[in-house]
Amino acid sequence: MNRGGTEGPRSAVFGGVAALAGVVRRVRAFAGQFLLLGVLALVAALLVTGVPRTADRLAEQGLREHVAERPAAERDLTLAAAELPAGGGGVVAPVTATRGRELDTLQADLPEAVREAVQSRWFLAETAFGRLTGPDLAAKNYLVVTRLRAAPGVTGAATLTEGRWPAEAVGAGQPVEVALADDTARKLNLRAGSRLRFSGAGGEPVPVLVVGVFEPVRTGDGIWNTLPSALRVTEPAGDAEPYEMVALTSDAGLDAAIATGVPVRFSWRYRLGDLDVADLGAVIDGVRRLERTPPAGLSVTQAVDVPLRQFLDAVSAARTLLAVIAAGMFATVAGLIVLAARLAARRREAEFALLVARGGAPTSGARRSLAESVLVVPPAAALGWLLGRLLPGSTAGTDWLVLVAAVLATLALPLATLGSSALPGGRRDLSGRRAGGRRLTLELLVVALAVLATFLIRRRGLSPGSVDPLLVSVPVLLAVAAAVLVLRLYPWPLRLLGRVAARMRGSVTFLGVAGASRSAATGPVVVVVVAVATAAFCGVVAGGIEAGRDRTATTAVPASALVDGERLAPDTGAALQRLPGVRRSTPVLREGALRVADARGVDAGLAAVTVLLVDGPGLAETARDAGVDVSVPPVLRAGRSPGPAPALVSPGLAAELARAGLDGTALVTLQGYAQPFRVADTAEGFPLVPPDVDRFVVLPWQALPEPVSAGLDTPSPVSPGPVSPAPGAAGPGATGPVPTAFLVSGDGFDVEALRRAGDEGQRRYQTGGSFAAGERPRGAEVTTWRGARQQLGGGGANGLLVFGFAAGAAGGAAFGLLAVAFAVLAGARTRAQVLSRLRTLGLSRRQWRGLLLVELTPLVAAALLTGALMGALLPLLLTPALGLAAFTGGEPVRVAFSPGLVGAVLAAGAVALALAVTVETVNNRRMRLGEVLRLGEGS
Repeated sequence: MNRGGTEGPRSAVFGGVAALAGVVRRVRAFAGQFLLLGVLALVAALLVTGVPRTADRLAEQGLREHVAERPAAERDLTLAAAELPAGGGGVVAPVTATRGRELDTLQADLPEAVREAVQSRWFLAETAFGRLTGPDLAAKNYLVVTRLRAAPGVTGAATLTEGRWPAEAVGAGQPVEVALADDTARKLNLRAGSRLRFSGAGGEPVPVLVVGVFEPVRTGDGIWNTLPSALRVTEPAGDAEPYEMVALTSDAGLDAAIATGVPVRFSWRYRLGDLDVADLGAVIDGVRRLERTPPAGLSVTQAVDVPLRQFLDAVSAARTLLAVIAAGMFATVAGLIVLAARLAARRREAEFALLVARGGAPTSGARRSLAESVLVVPPAAALGWLLGRLLPGSTAGTDWLVLVAAVLATLALPLATLGSSALPGGRRDLSGRRAGGRRLTLELLVVALAVLATFLIRRRGLSPGSVDPLLVSVPVLLAVAAAVLVLRLYPWPLRLLGRVAARMRGSVTFLGVAGASRSAATGPVVVVVVAVATAAFCGVVAGGIEAGRDRTATTAVPASALVDGERLAPDTGAALQRLPGVRRSTPVLREGALRVADARGVDAGLAAVTVLLVDGPGLAETARDAGVDVSVPPVLRAGRSPGPAPALVSPGLAAELARAGLDGTALVTLQGYAQPFRVADTAEGFPLVPPDVDRFVVLPWQALPEPVSAGLDTPSPVSPGPVSPAPGAAGPGATGPVPTAFLVSGDGFDVEALRRAGDEGQRRYQTGGSFAAGERPRGAEVTTWRGARQQLGGGGANGLLVFGFAAGAAGGAAFGLLAVAFAVLAGARTRAQVLSRLRTLGLSRRQWRGLLLVELTPLVAAALLTGALMGALLPLLLTPALGLAAFTGGEPVRVAFSPGLVGAVLAAGAVALALAVTVETVNNRRMRLGEVLRLGEGS
């Protein structure tokens, strides 16, 4: 009884072990096929896991770089109390320390997302500007005003070069102790021990003693970012204007000053830095909500939301674009898995047919394939998942997608086995020439879905930052639909070519065309089209973005460099040309918020406009010499003529002038000179006009009539003409507007030298002739074309964009070549049989290679050209919906035909044909063609 009771379980165990051993033997027997399936499953799991993790890492890295590049004003959130007296009557109270403790309470009341993003924080208390006097200042006849500032934490951010820090306690009748920055003390003749007197508005005079001089440990430390800066003295803005400085004191010292009744202000500054891309929307909303409803008695100052919104728009556009590219890559890998499963099932048709003939169920072959697939595919997918998890980045919640991909890849082989209904050894190239109803229905469904998705994307567009499966799959659907249509049309031109080849001498061309016309490699062609379309899409869109960035940089700097200031002496151009590396220069005048008047000088009642004054021929020559693509219309190249100067005007402003009857004669005032003009042409934009300005007038400097003073400014006695006077330009001694900037062309110039030349030009204008300015101009700024271009292409979400383009182009090319190999292998057995027979009839190896090229070239060419054409057309459809202007500074991305795409397609075709010949040669050597002929078609 016991022996009989254990016999059943034991036999079941032995049977299971035997079945597993059989599965292992079959996997080893067909190791190449299962290795291919396993590798493709691994790649699919790696893509599903690794791409989102890498994208998240690049987005977070881009956010850190984007925030770090912003100035302090665009990273800080400042809450400030009004500048009012906080004491008086000589009663000293710990006001500063009490208000300083609000740093914690105010942060606790911030919106949650904003509070968690705070990286650093500072409290600051300071008096209003007050007059500072003393013997050391009087010795140099300095007029100085200062703020007394208490800022906890400065002692750890600076080192003393002289003296000590102010004491934490101030006795009755004792002076307020202060410390000064080394730059301030040196410029104002102050030192440790200097005795001063501070007279604040509305307060009693306060004795002040300088007890220390310090230098910052790091000037970039956020504690020094408050304006006015405590590290340097502000030069006088004009004659009889004072120096402005900041003196640091302790809490007790500031309390002593507050007790005199001087106005004081308190501010609490929070620097946002601990940011996550996922929380950016909440941070932006929280900052804006705080700005709308600030805490009672406080005001909120911030410019954080603008750069964060710009980055969020850019990363949303990049993620949407990456989703489109990933859809093409995933579809290609899925297609390759299906092709590998079909090829494996086809190679084992005789085995499965024999299994059914011996009494097995019709699904016995599928069950056997499923057992073998389970042994190989899930472990490979798990390995791909583990490799993807090793990539740096955060978990993107894609584990369930890996599970789905593994299940579908596991089922691919048994489903292919079930779908393989042709008899072993049958002629698929003949039986497949007339598609059945199911195939026709499937093809019509694919085309209909592609048309529907295209309609939806044109009507609704892509939602930035979100992934719409239908709309993101539009490139795949369109590529598959195009492949289906091409395969329908593909045999017709080959039949015509076959008739021509039949009349030619020799059999190679005829046989090759005949074999190509009945090719049954439908699946590989579809996969090749999808892969090539994905790679071409990446290349075309990347080229469009690069061209858009070039146009944006050219709009900002239509030359090698732009030297910008307030007003520069006209001879600054000659000084710039004398610098090493500078070849040409041309003047520019740019002013905004100007009013348009009629010919009598009466305000026309139109909104303010921006006026740009350029020397048309000089701009064209400078841009050409700099290698920058700038189109200067003929209206700006014209010389002086009677009447108003011709002007290039924005379309909206031109329409307003026409309605007001001023398109023939209008007037703007530049630097006090009335300049009449007429609308001669219109343009949507022009170099040096900011993209957000839609009301502008561009005037040709060389065509202006003699200037007429409008009595609004005092003219400079220096000529405003270009370096090389244009025909009709004002000669020496003439009066008129003067440049506010110069464009230069050249190579290898020193940017600092350009800046110094610009500052000298401003100084000469300020002091030249009988005119002297009352205010000190701002320093000249130099912007190079390369710098503007590099700023557009570096940092932010560009790393994510580059990753998407590189992965899409490389993956599409590699997967496309692999699909070509499948196309070769799909018909390899039939070609081997034909080759064996032709070899017995005297076909040489050279003729065989020619036959193979003739047979495969039409198929490969059709697939590559279709994929490239779809890749070039897809951007025209998707670009308006992808928001790619976020990567070009607002410039619309224009997708155009690229000659490089043709070269890439030709190179890919050559590589694909070389790969096809190599694969066919290796495969024929393995099959030993003589045995193929001897064993028959069923072998």
